[in-house]
Amino acid sequence: MDADHHMLDASRRLAEALEPGDLDQTLARITAAAVEVLPDVSSASITVKHADGRLETFAPTHDFLLEVDAAQYELQEGPCYEAATEEVHITASDLAHDDRFPRYGPVAVAAGISAQAGIRLFDASSSHGALNLYSEKPGTFADMGAIGELFSHQAAMALAYARQITQLQEAVHTRQLIGQAVGVTMERFSLDEARAFGFLARLSQDSNVKLRVIAERLLEETAQRDR
Repeated sequence: MDADHHMLDASRRLAEALEPGDLDQTLARITAAAVEVLPDVSSASITVKHADGRLETFAPTHDFLLEVDAAQYELQEGPCYEAATEEVHITASDLAHDDRFPRYGPVAVAAGISAQAGIRLFDASSSHGALNLYSEKPGTFADMGAIGELFSHQAAMALAYARQITQLQEAVHTRQLIGQAVGVTMERFSLDEARAFGFLARLSQDSNVKLRVIAERLLEETAQRDR
């Protein structure tokens, strides 16, 4: 298969793997597709750096990656750590002899990992995310090439779409919560809908607490009383 056909095949397989979904589904599909489509990738995970600086692993294709990623967070060393915190793109094709990672390298090798790459997937105001690629084969990722660029581009697009879906779902959920809280307030205080909503809005303003949180608290209190 020549290079053009290989690219077309990889593009088709990626399009099939990265179907639109919510955020959790999309993260899992990205890591699974990385193992399926990218040459010599044996496992993958995603690291998210939260606004408070905390690093967390999502959608690992294999459970042992949780410990491998955690070691990088603790040591503050390794492609996984650097892609999530500093570098946009970093590769290590021979971790057993990589002077950049003197402490993490032996940990990776002991886990059966010979090569690794970290690719920044997204930058948001509250978080950063990176795709971690692992290989059992030394020399992998020496040249990611066009397929690697294609994958990171399509994965980033899928992730951006998933974040929009998740934000929309959260907005719908918030509206449903507030609607339920308005209904409870109407019944409890014999108010019409407009006055019930105004009552909750004043509570939110006076306490400097978001209306969604006020609604959640009211519904939880009502559920406890019913029980």
